Amino acid sequence: MAAREILNKMKEKVLGSSDSDSGKGKSKMSKNITHGFCLVKGRSYHPMEDYVVAQFKKVESNELGLFAIFDGHAGHNVPNYLRSHLFDNILNEPDFWKEPTDAIKRAYDVTDSTILEKSGELGRGGSTAVTAILINGQKLVVANIGDSRAVLCKNGVAKQISVDHEPTTESEDIKNRGGFVSRFPGDVPRVDGRLAVSRAFGDKSLKKHLSSEPYVTVEMIHDDAEFIILASDGLWKVMTNQEAVDTIRDVKDARSSAKRLTEEALGRKSTDDISCIVVKFQ
Repeated sequence: MAAREILNKMKEKVLGSSDSDSGKGKSKMSKNITHGFCLVKGRSYHPMEDYVVAQFKKVESNELGLFAIFDGHAGHNVPNYLRSHLFDNILNEPDFWKEPTDAIKRAYDVTDSTILEKSGELGRGGSTAVTAILINGQKLVVANIGDSRAVLCKNGVAKQISVDHEPTTESEDIKNRGGFVSRFPGDVPRVDGRLAVSRAFGDKSLKKHLSSEPYVTVEMIHDDAEFIILASDGLWKVMTNQEAVDTIRDVKDARSSAKRLTEEALGRKSTDDISCIVVKFQ
């Protein structure tokens, strides 16, 4: 096996891929913090388009937990590119440690611009994203575009800490950019009759009418924080935030928790690709 192939296989073990099933890891700074992920192919005829990142990384004297769900559409090249580059771009921002919110917004914009420039190579597809960076086990910075979602469990209560960017909630902005929101019977609202989210990476043919600016929020992790769930809309289409929290609150293992959620979503007849990460704080 060539050295490049060995490196790619090692990378996929921590990053996850469209061929991955599940994985887990733990913090070296705090023995109580663990993570697990699970991906399940949907019933559609196209290949799996969800990708995950789930790993702890030491940066100088700091430990970062890097977690992300990338839910692609019209191809897997864009989410695969995000898996390999988005966190590097965020951490390369010079003021990440002092102003993480601004740094993440700039990195999302830079990454999207690069994806559009590389559309000849990456294609005209796109991807939603939800990213979470856990800094030294104490500070959680979450960002998202699209409908991949982050839900924090605090004392058993679900708290959504991302925003679902849907065409209906941002219809005025879409119209101001020259686009429109379709509302055909039996279908979800779509930007220009095509895309069911109002913010996304890529989508060059729709970009004039879309935004790639993320919603960013910061949460301090105290004793009341039990775990966080990151998942694609394949889960959230069939489960409420509180139902997801209740499903795994009594499951101690993070990977088992992620598997339980995907199994529950399948049991509720979800047909989309399902990707899920659970990070346990206790």
